[in-house]
Amino acid sequence: MIMGNAPVERQSNIELLRIISMAAIVMLHIGAASVGLPEPKGNLQAVTLRDVWVLVVEAFSIIGVNCFALISGYFGIKARWSSFARLTLLCVVYAVGIYTLLAAFGLVPWSWVSWVHSWMVYSHTDLWYVPAYLGVFLLSPLLNHTDFNKWMLAAFVAFNVWCGWLWHGSFNPTGYTVMQLVMMYLIGRYIRNNIDISTRRKRVRCLAAAAYLVCTALIVVMALFTDSLFAYAYNSPLVLCSSVSLFMFFASLEFRSRIVNRLAATAFAVYLVHKNPYIFGGILKPLSRQMWETTGLVGYTLWFIAFTVAIYLVIFVIDSARAALLSQLATAFHRLRGQKA
Repeated sequence: MIMGNAPVERQSNIELLRIISMAAIVMLHIGAASVGLPEPKGNLQAVTLRDVWVLVVEAFSIIGVNCFALISGYFGIKARWSSFARLTLLCVVYAVGIYTLLAAFGLVPWSWVSWVHSWMVYSHTDLWYVPAYLGVFLLSPLLNHTDFNKWMLAAFVAFNVWCGWLWHGSFNPTGYTVMQLVMMYLIGRYIRNNIDISTRRKRVRCLAAAAYLVCTALIVVMALFTDSLFAYAYNSPLVLCSSVSLFMFFASLEFRSRIVNRLAATAFAVYLVHKNPYIFGGILKPLSRQMWETTGLVGYTLWFIAFTVAIYLVIFVIDSARAALLSQLATAFHRLRGQKA
């Protein structure tokens, strides 16, 4: 999701979290979003091993979106016209390209209306994160210069949790809103500007890992006794805590890897392609559901992991080809302009 305006020299520890967060988002979609999220609501006798599997995977993976927004805030968005153009072009290339190719091969019905709508990536889209991220992008100059102290930030988080999550306020009932991304962005900015872990990395790493595991376990317990959408809401205090804890764990690491940085650069494309309604609704979701219904739990788990990795790697190859082609086109365009000049 976040394209981001990361530093020239990417921090591979955070970039690894970007990859893991996107893999977690893929798992959310081919997992519970495809096979269904159980609703035990206290009836533990009716809970099957498969139900527990879905609830646990959901709890471990629900941090994906929040961590992307944290990363964006941690690095900071620089709202420039060139950044907006790159974001829009990337969304358009995949939205229009996927629909056009599928329609050309007769895999989806052709419609001029649908084709025109595919260009309208900020309004006519099933990908809620795209217009929400645009909102954060447009607000980023203000957010970057807003000096939130810890008490103001705590009040803002409490407002989202109490009024949004607990009492279902329409501004942010489950976290699928621009308000949620703004909150996580501000938390990421606060961590970057106010928390120095360079001298206590090991301690932070241990505490963060423990907090993440405890919060994940408590999320599963909550899902067993309450409404699942309530338990897994992005603005649930447990989900917020698990997201920040995982972020702090990776922030406490320190290493450099060109492979990690390169794989992370295509994370947003992984979201745009796999969650495209024609790809997800027409291919990934039916396939995952079929495997769920016809395969044993161990076999499905192995397939689930392999399928998640395959989705990421295949889209990585596709996006690398896209980037190379656009780079060549841009080079040819500049040469042509130079010759005319």
